[in-house]
Amino acid sequence: MPRIAVARLWFEGNSFTPVPTGMEAFRSREWVEGEEALARYAGTSMELGAVAAFLTARPDWSGQVLRCASAQPGGPMEDAVLQAWLDEVLPPLRAGGFDGVYLSLHGACVTASDPEADLTILRAVRAAIGPDVPLTASFDFHADMAEEAATLLDGASAYRSYPHTDMDIAAARALAMLERRILGGPRLHGAVVKRPFVLHSFHMRSAEGPMAEVWALAAELEEGPVCEAFPFGGFAWGDSPHAGPSGMAWAEDPAAARAAATRIAEAIEARRPRFSVTLPTPEEGLARALSGPPGLVALLDPADNPFSGGIADTPELLRVLLGKPPGVPTVFAFLHDPVTVEAARAAGEGGQITRPLAAQLTSAFGPPVPFSGIVERLTEGRFTNEGPMERGSPVDLGPTAVLRDGDLRIIVTTRKEAAVDPAFFALHGIDLAATRLMANKGKNHFRAAFAARCSLIVECDCPGPASLDLAALPFRHVPRAWL
Repeated sequence: MPRIAVARLWFEGNSFTPVPTGMEAFRSREWVEGEEALARYAGTSMELGAVAAFLTARPDWSGQVLRCASAQPGGPMEDAVLQAWLDEVLPPLRAGGFDGVYLSLHGACVTASDPEADLTILRAVRAAIGPDVPLTASFDFHADMAEEAATLLDGASAYRSYPHTDMDIAAARALAMLERRILGGPRLHGAVVKRPFVLHSFHMRSAEGPMAEVWALAAELEEGPVCEAFPFGGFAWGDSPHAGPSGMAWAEDPAAARAAATRIAEAIEARRPRFSVTLPTPEEGLARALSGPPGLVALLDPADNPFSGGIADTPELLRVLLGKPPGVPTVFAFLHDPVTVEAARAAGEGGQITRPLAAQLTSAFGPPVPFSGIVERLTEGRFTNEGPMERGSPVDLGPTAVLRDGDLRIIVTTRKEAAVDPAFFALHGIDLAATRLMANKGKNHFRAAFAARCSLIVECDCPGPASLDLAALPFRHVPRAWL
């Protein structure tokens, strides 16, 4: 009976977010192991959903699910979190008894002192299991992938959609590579080929634009000896020595893997100018959105997008909406502000609330915005994602509040979870069919559920941790010439 070990540490670190990511961010989102992990994610579109399906389909296999942890992207992970994860995962791996190991990683994890934490994990796991136990992993498409990673793994896969709606499919491919090796299949050789620049992710969607063309090329390369070939776009706000785009490929012939990865990297480099982006000011973006076709229109603030490590606390877009009210039914999603939620609960539904909003964590991106209105709704903050992103996974925002001033509703949460799922708005009593304008701290992942619901989506340039001007950020590990 083959026996595999599974472990997961999924985190994308924004080196310029002023709030570190500690253990509470993981415990409130995902800090599970064993049968609890499989039961929680069975039937979902998450990586552990694929693990559950893999083991169910192979009753003669057994799997030990070690510590599985994830948090929303954010400021650098506290070193103690990584150490706690390693302290739980490495001892059973050293003890042995496993025929193979699968890891669910992100690829752009940074900690307070380690700008290449995913590589640190791969080195530690490989040292624990030795050179002969097969090890595969799945990664986010936005990984800042180290070339050394290919020498530590026996196979790997990555998301092939952006927005990421195929997390389970990526995991299933990595598990299939692991199964192949355990059952005696030929050894695979991997290659990572990088390019020395950093790209914004605005034009990396898989359905259109330059990265869609790169994905199509990668698919064509999967023939003959090449079984996996895919691009990584990199994560622009992760200050890592491995930052930037790359190609990865796996083949029975090492030269074929290297050639395929090189073709992918060259294809990204040839399209580099097309990844550039300019955005309107929030005032200009608001005007564009309101002049759009009938129906729901969205005005996005990507600089404070939680999926880019934003803090859901920057004030500029809210300041514009309150300073010049749009005059149409509007929802602002969202602010991460536990203190305001407590004040709203003290006031009660229908109660008056007057207090400054935003810039509660830091005033680095602008001062707070004065607000006076009513508490329209209070919730306990729990719902299940409808998808297609993270379909079926549970979400706990902690207690939340909806504040209202005229036509403007503002959602405030205790915990930070991106507002990219329709269930987020249903929880708060927001009728999207009766809403004209949605102002959202989001970017491309927002489109997974809302591209078809919105008649127009406009992104604008606001101050924030994931700001448009990379050259203005204090990189330490990425050469200035790459920006």
